[in-house]
Amino acid sequence: MTAEPHDIRLKRLAMRSMRRGIKEMDLILSAYADRNLSAMTSGQLDLYEALLSENDQDLLSWTTGQAPAPDRFAALIGEISDTFQG
Repeated sequence: MTAEPHDIRLKRLAMRSMRRGIKEMDLILSAYADRNLSAMTSGQLDLYEALLSENDQDLLSWTTGQAPAPDRFAALIGEISDTFQG
C-alpha cells in the first residue's frame, strides 16, 4: 500500500472535520482545521486523526468543558477549544 500524499491527507482530514454528526462539531472542528492543519507535523496529524474517530457527543462534552478529555487528547482539545472561543 502506498502512503497517502500529504496534500490529500490534509484535504481528507479537513473534510472529516466539517462532516460530523453534530452541527456544533462541524463548526468547531472545521474552524480548527482551517487554522491549523497545514502547519501540523505528521505526529500531530496522527493524533488529530485519532481524535476524529471519537464519538461526537464525547468531543462536544470535551470541547465545551462539560467533561474532561482523556489525557491523550487533553492538549489538543485545549487548542480546539481556544480556536472555537477565539
